[in-house]
Amino acid sequence: MSGLLRRTAAVGAGLGAAGALGLGYAVGIERHWFTLRRARLEVLDPRTAAGRSLRVLHISDLHLRPGQRLERRFVEGLAALEPDLVVDTGDNLSHARAVPEVLRALGGLLDRPGVAVWGSNDYHGPKPKNPSHYLFRPEHRVLGPELPWRDLRAAMLERGWLDATHARHTLTVNGLRIAVAGVDDPHIGRDNYDRIAGPTDEPYDLRLGLTHSPEPRVLDAFAADGYDLVLAGHTHGGQLRLPGYGALVTNCGVDRSRARGASRWGTHMRLHVSAGLGTSPFAPARFACRPEATLLELMPRGQTRGDALADPGSREGHPPSARSGADG
Repeated sequence: MSGLLRRTAAVGAGLGAAGALGLGYAVGIERHWFTLRRARLEVLDPRTAAGRSLRVLHISDLHLRPGQRLERRFVEGLAALEPDLVVDTGDNLSHARAVPEVLRALGGLLDRPGVAVWGSNDYHGPKPKNPSHYLFRPEHRVLGPELPWRDLRAAMLERGWLDATHARHTLTVNGLRIAVAGVDDPHIGRDNYDRIAGPTDEPYDLRLGLTHSPEPRVLDAFAADGYDLVLAGHTHGGQLRLPGYGALVTNCGVDRSRARGASRWGTHMRLHVSAGLGTSPFAPARFACRPEATLLELMPRGQTRGDALADPGSREGHPPSARSGADG
C-alpha cells in the first residue's frame, strides 16, 4: 500500500509541476509572443471591384497599460505594412493613463484610413474577478472605474479615423467604395442595431460591419441586411486553448469554432474574429493562443478556388526572453 501511495504522490507531483510549467509559459512567454496572421477572404463584389483587392489590418483588444513596451513596439511596427484600411474593434484601454500609450502604439497607423468601434474595456477599467467565472460563469460581469475613452476617440477623429458606433459611413479606399456600419458593445448590452438597420442598396464594392463582441443577434442582423464581412474581437481567441480541442470558452454567444479567425455566417456573409493582442491584468495568460493582429487581403468573390489562410508566421516576433523587457 505504501508503494501505491508513493506512486500516487509522484503522479500528483508530476502533474503539479507540469501545471506550474504551463502556467509559467502562458504568463511569462506566450502572452508576449505577438504574431501577425494573414488571411485572404473573397468578399468584394465581383461586378464592381474589377479584379482589385483591399488590404485591411484588423487589430483588437490591445488592453494597454503604461509600461507595456513589447506590445506597444509590436503595434508600432505594423505601420510598415502600409494597409489600405485599419479596423480597430475595441478594448484598447486597460488603465486610466493608457490613452497616450495607445496613440503612441498606433503611431503611423493613424495616418492610414481607419474605422473603430468600442468595447467594454474602453469604457470601464479592469477589476479583479474570480478566475473560475471565466470558464463557468462567462456571463458574470464586473465593471471597473470609467476610462477616458472619449479622449482616445477625439484623438482618432482628429487624425481622420471614423467612429462606426451606431453610425453608417461611406468611404473610398484604394479606388473601392465601402459601406461601413457598427454597433456599440453587445457584451454589455450597449448595442442598438435599429440605429443602423436597413440594407445598403447603393452599389458598393464591400459592405463591412463592425462589432466588438460577435454576438449572434448582431451577426444575424448584419447578414439580413446584406453585409459581406463583419469584423469582431472580444474573445481573445479563447485565451486558453487545448491542442486538438481549441478554445475552452468564447465569453460570448458564438460557438468555440469561431473563437478566432474566419468563418462563414449564413449563406453570404463572412465573419472574422481577432484573437487580439492583450489580456486583462487580472488574467495575464495565454496558452496555445498567441496574441495577434491580422492582415486581411480582401478579394472579389469567385476569383480563386476559395478563401485561404496563409502561414501565420510571416511576421512573428521571437519568444521573449528574460532580457526582452517584457511587459508587466
